[in-house]
Amino acid sequence: MSDHGRMHARDVPAATHQHRRVTSFRSRRSSLSGGQQATWERRWPELGMAARDDAGNPNRLDTVTWFGREAPVVLEIGCGAGTSTLAMAQAEPHLDVVAVEVYKRGLAQLLSAIDREGVTNIRLIRGDGVDVLEHMFGPASLTGVRVFFPDPWPKARHHKRRLLQPATVALIADRLRPGGILHAATDHAGYAEQIAEVGDAEPRLQRVTATTAALPISVQRPVTKYENKAQTAGSEVAELVWEKRR
Repeated sequence: MSDHGRMHARDVPAATHQHRRVTSFRSRRSSLSGGQQATWERRWPELGMAARDDAGNPNRLDTVTWFGREAPVVLEIGCGAGTSTLAMAQAEPHLDVVAVEVYKRGLAQLLSAIDREGVTNIRLIRGDGVDVLEHMFGPASLTGVRVFFPDPWPKARHHKRRLLQPATVALIADRLRPGGILHAATDHAGYAEQIAEVGDAEPRLQRVTATTAALPISVQRPVTKYENKAQTAGSEVAELVWEKRR
C-alpha cells in the first residue's frame, strides 16, 4: 500500500511560525439538541476527532485507516453546518472528504445529516484549519482544499485575522499534490479581492476556471440558505479556483 493519503504528525515538519497565530474564528457558545447529542455520542467516536489531544499535542491522522480505503482526500476548512460538504461528498463518492470546523454545533448538524443520509465518505475534525493543515497532513497529500465563505473580518484592523493570508495559501499549496485544487468562495467583495491577489501571487498555483476540463474535484457548489440570503441582499459570490502547478 502506498503512503498516499496516509499522514502522521511525526511525518510533518515542525510548525513554521514562531509566535502565537492570530485565529480566524470568533468565540461562540453553542448547545446541541437532544437528538444531536445522542447522535454525537453514537457516531463521533467513529467519524470524528479533535485536532489536538487533551495534552495539547496534535493528533495523528491516518486517512487510509480512518476511511477504510485509499482514495483522493479533500479537506474542507470551516464546513459550518455542512450543507455543501454533504451534497458534494454525495456527488463524488470516490473522494474522501475531511471537514474541519471549530464549532461543535455545526459539526453536530453535519454528523446528524451524515447519519441520516448514510454517507460514508466524510470524516470530521474539530479544531483550527491551519493547525490541521500544519500538523495532520503532509506535503502533496491532498487532492483538494475547499474554503467556502470564511469570516471576512470586514473592519480594517481585523484583516490580519482573515484565514486566507499569504502564509496560509503557501501552506495549502505545499499540502496539495501536483494538479490539486484550491477552491475558495466569498460574498465579501473586499475579501474576494484579497484572496484573488494572494492566490495569484503564490508561485505554485495557477488560476483556472470552473469550466476547465479534467479537474480532479468538482467546483460546483450547491446554493446554501446563507448564500441565498446574501444574494437577496445584493451580494455577489466570487468563486476562486487555483490548480497546483504540475
